[in-house]
Amino acid sequence: MIIEKLCYTELVYDRINRKLGLHLSPHEIESFVSEIIESTDDAHIQKRGKNYYVTNDAAHVRIRVNSFKYGVITVDII
Repeated sequence: MIIEKLCYTELVYDRINRKLGLHLSPHEIESFVSEIIESTDDAHIQKRGKNYYVTNDAAHVRIRVNSFKYGVITVDII
């Protein structure tokens, strides 16, 4: 559901690379985020307020997605 509608901005690519300490291309970031969401159990995808939070303990990341436009906001290390 979420994965088919994801969208990104140039700023979010930079933010994700900076927060994760990586140097991935936009395509690599999109693949990374999609793989994380696909491998996350639905029980770990929560809607709180205006955002979805996808928490993947195995990958040690939390992805925040806007629930209205499905824009990826950030990826945090947990």
